[in-house]
Amino acid sequence: MKEHEDDVFQGIDPRLRDSLTDALFDAILLLEDREECYRFFQDIATVAEIKSLAQRLEVAKLLEKNVTYTTIAQATGASTATISRVKRCLFFGADGYQMVLKRLSEREEGEK
Repeated sequence: MKEHEDDVFQGIDPRLRDSLTDALFDAILLLEDREECYRFFQDIATVAEIKSLAQRLEVAKLLEKNVTYTTIAQATGASTATISRVKRCLFFGADGYQMVLKRLSEREEGEK
């Protein structure tokens, strides 16, 4: 890993960082639209894996709005363990959820 990359990836779990994961993320960054995402993710992951990731993002959105665990569990089908894990990452993680939720919110505001 190059020195400048260490600065860029500060706060990222070093167990994630390897050439295979870099190649996966590089491939994802090549996807140009939602249809391409569906095609790629359908081939690379199971339906359950994709649904689990989508569920976690929805849980993060609801947590950010201070929705209760009970309501989130009912709305998404997520377990309280999943909700707790997402909450921990949302507030004490690598800021990935925060970054994406902010960009989604900005996009929604721009579309109004």
